[in-house]
Formats: sequence, structure tokens, C-alpha cells
Amino acid sequence: MKRKKIVPYYYILPGLLMILFFVYVPVISNFVYSFFRLSSYSSGKVFVGFDNYIKLFTSDTFFIMIKNNTLYAVISLIVQVGFGTIIALFIESKLTGRLRNVYRNIYFIPALISLTAVGLLFNFVYSPEVGLLNSALRAMGLQNLTQAWLGNSKTAIFSIIAMSQWQFTGYITLLMVVAIQNVPKDYIEAAAIDGAGPIRKAFSIMIPLVKEQLLVCSIITIIGAFKLFTEVYATTSGGPGNSSQVLGVYLYQNAFLHDKMGLAAATGVLIFVITVTISIIQIVVTKSGKV
Repeated sequence: MKRKKIVPYYYILPGLLMILFFVYVPVISNFVYSFFRLSSYSSGKVFVGFDNYIKLFTSDTFFIMIKNNTLYAVISLIVQVGFGTIIALFIESKLTGRLRNVYRNIYFIPALISLTAVGLLFNFVYSPEVGLLNSALRAMGLQNLTQAWLGNSKTAIFSIIAMSQWQFTGYITLLMVVAIQNVPKDYIEAAAIDGAGPIRKAFSIMIPLVKEQLLVCSIITIIGAFKLFTEVYATTSGGPGNSSQVLGVYLYQNAFLHDKMGLAAATGVLIFVITVTISIIQIVVTKSGKV
């Protein structure tokens, strides 16, 4: 009898070990390393206390990075989660008819493309001379709006954010489509009998019943915003003049270009603390898991 109770734990043991060694051990190790001055060319390390954190918080680019990551998170919540939910409601409505599956595939295709490939693609789109965006503006007689989108410190980060919305809105849309499909049809039919229109059914029935999925999508989006790296590195590398610098690129540059592993570890700890804190706040505010 006792053996039967123990057997299920044998099945989850491999998963627990993988999480332990590939998630928790690296997180703890990174936290420890953040208190040392490290070099990838030497096995020696010097304890410096909070010196790495002081350097991070007093860096000239610290507030620029926080602003850019926060801006990315806010816009992504509005576009990816907000607009993505609206698209999902539209796809699952009667308006799409037989083309429902076609729309799902169309919106999801950008999410399948490599981030690096998307970065290279939009380098061409934003090119000042031969780029598709400036060419389109010239064709519409809006020459005064053309500019070096990635070379202008005022537009670089917004150009990167726009690129990301194009790629990931479809992914969030698909997640919301799955959640909407699981809404009991009885509720929707009862609302229709009571005279509720499409908008009323969406806001009074569907959205409240998919709030858990909305929370998951919001957490995924915010974590992605503060882990932002490839999109920026493949387009501007944080430039021009650090105007599009973000925490992920700053971490990479310190670790692999400037050989400041301790400072990079401190940056990693900051990213971890921010994402975990925001996730907990979201769960508490939305009262996730409570009926």
C-alpha cells in the first residue's frame, strides 16, 4: 500500500530535478555571483558586496533602460493583450464564418518567424533610402514624414516596439481564441435569448470567464517585455546613443563584451525581481484562482 502511494512521486521526480538544476540552481547562483567581481578569463572572484548593484543603479543608462522596458510592457499590454483579445472575439464570432481557421493561421504566422530574421527584415523595412516604410510614405506624398527610423533617437525604441507588436499579437490572439472556445455555449445561448448583443455577450460573459487566460497572457507579455533582447540587439544594439537600450542588452554587453560578469549578474537579478514582483501583484489584484 505504501509503495503505491510512493510510485506517483517517481514519475514527477525527473521533472522536479530538471526544474531544480536548470531553473532554481542557476537563479541562486546568479544571485550569489552578483556580489562578486568576476571575469570569464579567470576562475578567481573578488567579493565586492553591493558594488555591482550601485554601479547598475547609478549607470547613465539605468533610467533609460527602465523607461524603455516599461514603455514596451505598457504598449504590449494594450496592443498584444487588449487588441489581441478583440481580434480573438472577432475570429470566434459568427462574422468570420468558414474563414475562421484561415484567420487564425494568418494572425499566428508572424509568431513562427525567428526573432533574428524579423530583426533583419525590419532593418530593411525601416531603411531610410530603400525601406518599405519610407517608400510607402513617399508614394502617398508624405515625404516630410520619412526619416531614419532606427537611426533617430526619438523613434528607435518605438520602431522596435512596433515590430514586436506585429510579431506577437497573433500569438496572444491564439491563446485567447482557445480560452474563448472553452466558454460554455449554454451561457452564450442564454444571453442571446435574453436579448444580449455581441458586445454585451463579449464583456458580460466571455471576458469574465476567460480572465484567468487574460492574466496568463498579461504575465507572459510583461515578462517578455523585461527580458527583451533579440529585437533590440538585431536592430540597434541599444543605439543610437543608448536611446533604445534595455536591461537584456545591457546584461549581454556587460557579460560578453565588457567582461563584467558580476554587473551582468546583478542586472539579471534585477530583471528577475521586477518580473516576479509584477506577476505577484497581478495575481493578487486580479484575485486569480478565486471564484
